[in-house]
Amino acid sequence: MGIVAGLDSSSGSTRIVVCDADTGAVLRQGYAPHPVEAKSTEADPQVWLLSLGEAAAGGLLEGVQAIGVSAQQHGMIPLDAHGSVVRPALLGNDKRAQVAAADLVDALGGRQAWAEAVGSVPTAPQPVAKLRWLARNEPESAQRTAAVMQPHDWLVWQLLGRPARRTTDRGAASGTGYWSAVTGSYRPDLVELALGHHAALPEVLGPSEAAGTTPEGLLISAGTGETMAAAFGLGVAAGDAVVSLGASGSVMAVHHEGLADSSGLITSFADATGMHLPVVHTLNAVRALRGTADLLGTDLDGLSELALKSSPGSYGLVLLPYLEGERTPQLPHTAGTLSGLRRESMKPEHLARAAFEGMLCSLADAMDVLRARGVEVRRVFLLGAAAELPAVQAAAPAIFGTQVVVPQPAEYAALGAARQAAWALGVARGTLAPHSPPAWQGAAAQVLEPGDELAVGQAVRQQYGATRDQIHPGAFGA
Repeated sequence: MGIVAGLDSSSGSTRIVVCDADTGAVLRQGYAPHPVEAKSTEADPQVWLLSLGEAAAGGLLEGVQAIGVSAQQHGMIPLDAHGSVVRPALLGNDKRAQVAAADLVDALGGRQAWAEAVGSVPTAPQPVAKLRWLARNEPESAQRTAAVMQPHDWLVWQLLGRPARRTTDRGAASGTGYWSAVTGSYRPDLVELALGHHAALPEVLGPSEAAGTTPEGLLISAGTGETMAAAFGLGVAAGDAVVSLGASGSVMAVHHEGLADSSGLITSFADATGMHLPVVHTLNAVRALRGTADLLGTDLDGLSELALKSSPGSYGLVLLPYLEGERTPQLPHTAGTLSGLRRESMKPEHLARAAFEGMLCSLADAMDVLRARGVEVRRVFLLGAAAELPAVQAAAPAIFGTQVVVPQPAEYAALGAARQAAWALGVARGTLAPHSPPAWQGAAAQVLEPGDELAVGQAVRQQYGATRDQIHPGAFGA
């Protein structure tokens, strides 16, 4: 069918993959860092274009017929009536809007009102909270704001030459706090509640629709948020969950419907295919491993080696890894707990094992929040550098109680954007159906089965759960 490209503009860089549109085979790749500080909470959107240009240098896009765009989520770009940026974009890692988010929860009548309205409760990263922060802290900028976009929306708009029509997709829109994945529509009244006045919002395109075509004839697909693009690039489907192991953690699953959750534990995203991606976050994942490694005077690889010298259950030692407080369960002001100390358990290898089991049990708790709402999980994709650690791979299948897939490292967000571009190109040419994405080969991966260890994993979880419920009774509403 031709050649397509996917670009992923993440928080620190632009990555581009050029792929065969029929098979998904990667033909060439490009990379360039953003010329900004990695930990900055604001950015001039122009730096993303500079990075894009550098990544695409040297004829990388020669012969490409369609491009998909993935970008960092939860960035908020305020535009004036002429389409100019009012102030630098507020990025997803900006925590200044925490108070603004709490204000919005109260202003609409509580968490349940928000969950019913848009499928999520406002948090600091979301654009709706950033708009409230802008109105309260930079009223002149707020007054000039006539339209609001996110990074992927803005990049697509720029690639198309800044047309009158501005677009986004379901995935990116579902993270704003003013678009509902359940109803598939905006709540402009929530924008006014946050900003103080009306602002234009981009049109939400369907998964296989094109945002437009450049004067040179290059088709630009709808694009999507980084999380949704990565899921599409991995090839996850109904029955699959993705567990991400960063400093914090998340469990996301493909589901047939959006989930409204008044507790705020579930964030109801839409995906890039027409399905839904309910997500549950934890505040502590690999940070618990790193903290334990520091305590034992080693690194993550050393911690893994130590853990494998212990046995399942860590000789009764249980670590509740709530080092930064916790979001799931909602224990924002608590601390971690080490329980079960006995003379025989006070050895480095048992503490190391307890750290891995505590992290994985905490993520299994998050997975159970989804399962309790009818989300089926038959297979778990495990992402992040820590997924390669032998101790994680040894314990995860039994603790999660399901097959675990560890994909080989790849640019999955960029691949998902490219796959979307191939879909839009196929629909435009009449070779693909609007509801049937191209059947690209799935991610190369290591597959791990719980096997005979399933009962052992259940026992580890029971030990963990009993400790959690004793120290934090009713944490999950029990």
